[in-house]
Amino acid sequence: MYQKNNFNIEGNIIDIVNKRIFPGRLTIKDGRIDSISEEAVNESQYILPGFIDSHIHIESSMLIPSEFARLAVVHGTVGTVSDPHEIANVLGIPGIRFMIKNGNKVPFKFYFGASSCVPATNFETSGALLGPDKMEELLKMDNIRYMSEMMNYPGVLFNDPVVFEKIRLAKKYNKPIDGHAPGLKGQDAKKYIEAGITTDHECFTIQEALDKIKYGMKILIREGSAAKNFNELIPLIKDYPDMVMFCSDDRHPNDLVKGHINEHVKRAIAKGYDLFKVLRSATFNPVRHYGLDVGLLQPGDDADFIVVDDLKEFHVISTFVKGTKVAEQSKSLIQSVHEEAGNVFRAGIISSEDIRVEPRGKYLKIIQALDGQLITKKVIEAAKVESNYVTVNIDKDILKLVVLSRYQKKSKPSVAFIRGFGLKKGAIASTIAHDSHNIIAVGTSDQQIADAINLLIREKGGISLTSEEESVVLHLPVAGLMSNKNGFEIASLYENIDKKAKKLGSTLHAPYMTLSFMALLVIPSLKLSDKGLFDNEKFELTSLFQN
Repeated sequence: MYQKNNFNIEGNIIDIVNKRIFPGRLTIKDGRIDSISEEAVNESQYILPGFIDSHIHIESSMLIPSEFARLAVVHGTVGTVSDPHEIANVLGIPGIRFMIKNGNKVPFKFYFGASSCVPATNFETSGALLGPDKMEELLKMDNIRYMSEMMNYPGVLFNDPVVFEKIRLAKKYNKPIDGHAPGLKGQDAKKYIEAGITTDHECFTIQEALDKIKYGMKILIREGSAAKNFNELIPLIKDYPDMVMFCSDDRHPNDLVKGHINEHVKRAIAKGYDLFKVLRSATFNPVRHYGLDVGLLQPGDDADFIVVDDLKEFHVISTFVKGTKVAEQSKSLIQSVHEEAGNVFRAGIISSEDIRVEPRGKYLKIIQALDGQLITKKVIEAAKVESNYVTVNIDKDILKLVVLSRYQKKSKPSVAFIRGFGLKKGAIASTIAHDSHNIIAVGTSDQQIADAINLLIREKGGISLTSEEESVVLHLPVAGLMSNKNGFEIASLYENIDKKAKKLGSTLHAPYMTLSFMALLVIPSLKLSDKGLFDNEKFELTSLFQN
């Protein structure tokens, strides 16, 4: 389908490896750089290695890998270090194999990992269990390049034998181990890193990042649709350029249409940071750390590069992967791939009565959602009781949060209360709910919440919105996480439902993305699973009420 053309291209060549810029000509043969000549040529454009997202869950784009690639190459991305953790929680190893197989159908470099924490905890219901035997099955595979984020940091700190067996297996097969340790510092960080864990993308303060760098850990500066740590962490690039990489972690389709790792680069340059330090964080550092076969504009390398018009805006003129032009002037040249959907979805219809809460104390433990962060805070508020049930308090922005298992035909929804979404009416719901991807909803009334959940149950996956005026659903048939349709169309549909959520009153930058993390138990401090309210600091289920 895609031919490797032989051709020459000229311009200002940015040699990332040797840190120099010179006018010259590249000769491409059979998808590789055959030669590089330094000579007087047309200098109206710059040629540099393609960008790499050093940690992303492709599933969070709501697109299958082939469609993700179609959108990403427009911005100069040629490869991703991808944790298939989301689909693994739903479908197990067959889900990971699906991601690899689909990704191989397009000219783009996906590097998938062995998801180390499926499920992330024992306090939620998931669709699969990847124990040490399954991990070894994955790590043996040549196209599994690393072990994905070790989210069970308490397991590392307290010497959990299963956790350490997975780490041992990664070392046995010489695969790098990614980390996930929000807030970890001091001796705890030291022990976590000394176990063999090499990166972290969860730092939300520069002090935390510096503490981890001190013990040899590399820091991934994240700027996604929900979690935004760029401004806090970018100063690291000045003094620790070899310890920094760029990642998005999770990027919704409408944001992916607008930009990707090129935005990290552009913003860092605008702040005055050294060009080569910035570009190496987006190219050289991930290639070296993970041992990727992404070209770095050296003779014999794969011809993976981009052409830009300047070194400030980084407008991408064209993108090449193994010598194939995959994007030109903001247009993707990758063709769509048709895929059949795979899914697991057993939940049955619920009623508003199923999510009523009887008062069992005067005060509630409230989840405080924070815009641009995955962490939450715990606040205590007096419970508002009407008709013998605890109810929402819209004036105080205290809404109801519900999680329902998608893997069981009949289960009782778990309920909590949350602040920070700002909805004044209606409800929103999603089957993207990290990490087990049960059904999660937030809303202003029991009926609206039940309606939003039932829309998803009927569709067997997606995101939804309900109000007295309308009901909207975006169907995600692939594992209830992704669409198998045109990525640009899905981005437009998502943009529409996102705007509708904001018209209901939400002030969050990405209300659906933020909602999806309210079930992520491995991030502090208070979250909700299908089994109940979870206190991350104590790492246990807790009562909804504060006595």
